[in-house]
Amino acid sequence: MNKLFSTIALACSLTFLVGIVNAQSEQQVRSDLQKKIGANAKIKSVSPSPIPGVYEVLVGNEVFYTDANSKYLIQGEIIEIATGKNITEQKQADLNRIKWSELIPANALKAVRGNGSRQIAIFSDPNCGYCKRLEKSLQQLDNVTVYTYLIPILSPDSAQKSKQIWCSADPQKAYIDWMINGIAPSGKSDCTSPLDKNMAFAKTYGITGTPTIFFTDGSRFPGAVQVTDIEKKFSSLK
Repeated sequence: MNKLFSTIALACSLTFLVGIVNAQSEQQVRSDLQKKIGANAKIKSVSPSPIPGVYEVLVGNEVFYTDANSKYLIQGEIIEIATGKNITEQKQADLNRIKWSELIPANALKAVRGNGSRQIAIFSDPNCGYCKRLEKSLQQLDNVTVYTYLIPILSPDSAQKSKQIWCSADPQKAYIDWMINGIAPSGKSDCTSPLDKNMAFAKTYGITGTPTIFFTDGSRFPGAVQVTDIEKKFSSLK
């Protein structure tokens, strides 16, 4: 019995020591790599990848890989052949995820079609051509609530149009009139708007392009994605 306890204790000690060695190794890789790439590219974390001797490196919301000697910085994807799983893509998706509860509906334009049971949030610039294309496609969706957060990132005119849209008597109608029908917003632009808050949110979560779509599970779709892809995503959330 004493021999059994001694064996278990030894196994636990070895496991603990391996954990310490791995942690030290990751810290060393991070320290060495940070010195080589410079302070402007801040490393968020370093952890073992599925490939022995290769480490996953997070710089901001970007995924890279490096070797144990920090000699190489690898930009690419790791795909598990047996399953076809794109490990890098999954990690990137997790990094780009937000908490739906952190969105503030009061800062968005709101459109409800059908029973409005399905929800998406879109970050849009009124002068973004892809946003206009997406908005036309979204008209095909039913039973959906669309929250549109205006982020005028393209030009001063984008800011002006965003303010005029928000300050209009019916902001959602003014937005659709411009995005789909080409009727430019007019009128005042000096009302209190959430544009600064939307821009701050976009900066915090790395939303650098429009349109960017978010679903209730926090996942994001960048660009003017097809309605079929949106429907597929909705189906996966059920």
